[in-house]
Amino acid sequence: MAIDKKTPYGKINISMDFVAGIAGEAATGCYGVVGLADRNLIRGGFAELLQQEDYDKGIYCRKKKDGYEVDVYLVVAYGVKITEVVREVQKKVAYDLNKAFGDSFLQVNVYVQDIREIN
Repeated sequence: MAIDKKTPYGKINISMDFVAGIAGEAATGCYGVVGLADRNLIRGGFAELLQQEDYDKGIYCRKKKDGYEVDVYLVVAYGVKITEVVREVQKKVAYDLNKAFGDSFLQVNVYVQDIREIN
Protein backbone atom coordinates (compact mmCIF):
# COMPACT_ATOMS: atom_id res chain seq x y z
CA MET A 1 0.00 0.00 0.00
CA ALA A 2 1.17 3.53 -0.68
CA ILE A 3 -0.06 7.09 -0.31
CA ASP A 4 -0.96 8.72 -3.59
CA LYS A 5 -0.93 12.50 -3.79
CA LYS A 6 -1.87 14.61 -6.77
CA THR A 7 -0.19 17.95 -7.34
CA PRO A 8 -0.37 20.45 -10.19
CA TYR A 9 2.92 18.95 -11.40
CA GLY A 10 1.82 15.32 -11.41
CA LYS A 11 1.23 12.32 -9.18
CA ILE A 12 3.38 11.39 -6.16
CA ASN A 13 3.50 7.85 -4.77
CA ILE A 14 4.80 7.68 -1.16
CA SER A 15 5.79 4.24 0.16
CA MET A 16 4.79 2.99 3.60
CA ASP A 17 8.48 2.42 4.39
CA PHE A 18 9.02 6.15 4.10
CA VAL A 19 6.00 6.89 6.31
CA ALA A 20 7.30 4.35 8.85
CA GLY A 21 10.71 6.00 8.81
CA ILE A 22 9.30 9.42 9.63
CA ALA A 23 6.95 8.04 12.30
CA GLY A 24 9.72 5.90 13.80
CA GLU A 25 12.15 8.81 14.03
CA ALA A 26 9.47 10.94 15.69
CA ALA A 27 8.58 8.20 18.19
CA THR A 28 12.13 7.26 19.17
CA GLY A 29 13.00 10.91 19.69
CA CYS A 30 10.50 11.22 22.54
CA TYR A 31 11.57 11.06 26.18
CA GLY A 32 10.99 7.65 27.77
CA VAL A 33 11.01 5.65 24.53
CA VAL A 34 13.70 2.96 24.39
CA GLY A 35 12.85 1.98 20.82
CA LEU A 36 10.33 0.43 18.48
CA ALA A 37 9.23 -3.20 18.72
CA ASP A 38 8.03 -5.60 16.05
CA ARG A 39 4.24 -5.73 16.14
CA ASN A 40 4.15 -9.47 15.47
CA LEU A 41 7.13 -10.84 17.35
CA ILE A 42 7.72 -11.19 21.07
CA ARG A 43 10.33 -13.77 22.10
CA GLY A 44 10.43 -15.16 25.61
CA GLY A 45 8.14 -12.42 26.90
CA PHE A 46 10.45 -9.64 25.66
CA ALA A 47 9.98 -7.50 22.60
CA GLU A 48 13.03 -7.13 20.39
CA LEU A 49 14.16 -3.60 19.60
CA LEU A 50 14.18 -2.67 15.93
CA GLN A 51 17.03 -1.02 14.08
CA GLN A 52 16.31 2.13 12.08
CA GLU A 53 16.12 0.23 8.77
CA ASP A 54 13.41 -2.05 10.23
CA TYR A 55 11.03 0.66 11.51
CA ASP A 56 8.39 -0.54 9.04
CA LYS A 57 7.93 -3.63 11.27
CA GLY A 58 7.05 -1.46 14.28
CA ILE A 59 4.81 1.00 12.44
CA TYR A 60 1.59 -0.05 10.73
CA CYS A 61 -0.36 2.36 8.54
CA ARG A 62 -3.79 1.71 7.09
CA LYS A 63 -6.12 3.69 4.87
CA LYS A 64 -9.54 4.70 6.16
CA LYS A 65 -12.32 6.49 4.35
CA ASP A 66 -11.23 10.00 5.40
CA GLY A 67 -7.47 9.49 5.75
CA TYR A 68 -4.89 7.22 7.38
CA GLU A 69 -4.42 5.63 10.79
CA VAL A 70 -1.00 4.77 12.19
CA ASP A 71 -0.16 2.15 14.84
CA VAL A 72 3.14 2.54 16.70
CA TYR A 73 4.57 -0.36 18.76
CA LEU A 74 6.97 0.83 21.48
CA VAL A 75 9.32 -0.28 24.20
CA VAL A 76 9.34 2.29 27.02
CA ALA A 77 11.80 2.94 29.83
CA TYR A 78 11.16 1.64 33.33
CA GLY A 79 10.28 4.37 35.81
CA VAL A 80 8.59 6.82 33.47
CA LYS A 81 4.91 7.62 33.46
CA ILE A 82 3.65 5.51 30.56
CA THR A 83 0.57 7.62 29.89
CA GLU A 84 2.71 10.75 29.46
CA VAL A 85 5.16 8.98 27.16
CA VAL A 86 2.32 7.60 25.03
CA ARG A 87 0.62 11.01 24.82
CA GLU A 88 3.89 12.67 23.74
CA VAL A 89 4.52 9.99 21.11
CA GLN A 90 1.00 10.46 19.74
CA LYS A 91 1.43 14.22 19.49
CA LYS A 92 4.92 14.10 17.98
CA VAL A 93 4.13 11.39 15.40
CA ALA A 94 0.89 13.11 14.35
CA TYR A 95 2.66 16.47 14.05
CA ASP A 96 5.57 15.13 11.99
CA LEU A 97 3.37 13.08 9.65
CA ASN A 98 0.87 15.89 9.10
CA LYS A 99 3.72 18.33 8.50
CA ALA A 100 5.31 16.02 5.93
CA PHE A 101 2.18 14.79 4.12
CA GLY A 102 -0.66 17.16 4.95
CA ASP A 103 -3.64 16.55 7.19
CA SER A 104 -4.35 13.05 5.94
CA PHE A 105 -3.34 11.28 9.20
CA LEU A 106 -6.37 11.09 11.47
CA GLN A 107 -5.32 8.87 14.33
CA VAL A 108 -2.11 7.61 15.96
CA ASN A 109 -2.52 4.49 18.11
CA VAL A 110 0.37 3.62 20.45
CA TYR A 111 0.88 0.13 21.83
CA VAL A 112 3.44 -0.49 24.58
CA GLN A 113 5.00 -3.90 23.89
CA ASP A 114 7.57 -3.96 26.70
CA ILE A 115 9.11 -1.99 29.56
CA ARG A 116 12.90 -1.99 29.94
CA GLU A 117 15.23 -0.66 32.57
CA ILE A 118 17.88 1.67 31.19
CA ASN A 119 21.37 1.42 32.67
